[in-house]
Amino acid sequence: MSQSDFASLGLNPALVDNLASLGYMEMTPIQAQALPAILANKDVIAKAKTGSGKTATFALGLLNKLEVKRFRVQTLVLCPTRELADQVAVEIRKLARGIHNIKVLSLCGGMAFGPQVGSLEHGAHIIVGTPGRVEEHLRKANLNLDNLTTLVLDEADRMLDMGFQKALDDIVSYMPQQRQTMLFSATYPVKIEKIAQRIMQSPVIVEVQDSHSKQSIAQTLYEVENNEARVEAIRLLLQAHQPETTLIFCNTKIDTDHVANELRTAGYEALALHGDLEQKQRDQTLVRFANRSASVLVATDVAARGLDIEALDMVINYQIAREFEVHTHRIGRTGRAGAHGIACSLYTQRENHKIGLLEDYLKQKFDRGDLPSVSLLRQPPFYPPMVTLQIGGGKKQKVRAGDIVGALTSSDGIPGTAIGRIQVGDQWAYVAVAHAHGKTAFKKLSEGKLKGRSFKVRHVRA
Repeated sequence: MSQSDFASLGLNPALVDNLASLGYMEMTPIQAQALPAILANKDVIAKAKTGSGKTATFALGLLNKLEVKRFRVQTLVLCPTRELADQVAVEIRKLARGIHNIKVLSLCGGMAFGPQVGSLEHGAHIIVGTPGRVEEHLRKANLNLDNLTTLVLDEADRMLDMGFQKALDDIVSYMPQQRQTMLFSATYPVKIEKIAQRIMQSPVIVEVQDSHSKQSIAQTLYEVENNEARVEAIRLLLQAHQPETTLIFCNTKIDTDHVANELRTAGYEALALHGDLEQKQRDQTLVRFANRSASVLVATDVAARGLDIEALDMVINYQIAREFEVHTHRIGRTGRAGAHGIACSLYTQRENHKIGLLEDYLKQKFDRGDLPSVSLLRQPPFYPPMVTLQIGGGKKQKVRAGDIVGALTSSDGIPGTAIGRIQVGDQWAYVAVAHAHGKTAFKKLSEGKLKGRSFKVRHVRA
């Protein structure tokens, strides 16, 4: 089978035409290996890293078998976080554009429960959600899975890591035994194998190697004298490379806060992301980083899973990951989709043995580098390219992205090229604006009107 020939799979012609319009000209390895089994309605376990094209893989499978005229829930996609669920729902809707009247509904925690009940009363074909919220709707009889034909567990390893084992078992008890089940996971620990044995029937196992070539990712080790020297090393690497987006991985929440605070004290726009953040804090942190109005995100592995970041310039391991598979997942956040990425890992002499074991595990030798000159610390820290503005109105007030663009680019406004990512929620909207145009944009939105109304506007800062 030709890797570039989606049509040879026997997909719905409307899906094939839409794929072409979206620029999907060549299948990724996971798509080429998994789609034939998925389209044959077999259960599939796929081990593939983030950025491998796995979402499109299962989305094409579930859309191809969907019966649009049967207005019942036919597919359930479970994700560990709301951010990943939102990302998956957007991708499914995009791939479904060629088929009319497909309804995709998101059911996630951190969102108001009542409106979700109302949406369920109107029905849906595909549900994308987080285990806790989906289980709650099932328990309260708001959601019926009697007509389910497809179950997808996306990032199943992380769902189990986050304690969703019982919720997953409860959810499965509400659905028919005869169904197709797809399980996607970056790693394949024993607990994944156990849940697969319980809920799947003779699954086809597909594995795409996670190795990263030196052409796509420059991976370098830097030795530091002690833990106190790690933050200085990070500052030197940031000053030397001046990346627009850097994700720094720490092994603990305490270290995450410590590193972010130290970098902020040094003048960087740095944010912390870990499990102790309230949902509102987490949402605004992710918005700022995705909008490029904060250059550095310091995160634990659990918090960083499923982030919707299109291009990540650099990854820094503040410490070597405790599990070798996690190291591969961290590094895979950069150098995606053919882009060049930089991955730096800090270690002390006491961790030399761990480096050796990691190299044996990955069957590759890492480059050792010398840290940049400390003279770089005398230079001022760099600013992120964008600022983020929050508008106190959203979908409920009929505010659309086009309205925001129009208001910003109207008379004496800013050029359209200075506008970045726009997100519109129910009661709010975020817009990224080039740093140099931040003051003008703030004035245009706060003193002007959207939909004939004035809205409160504020800078989103740490």
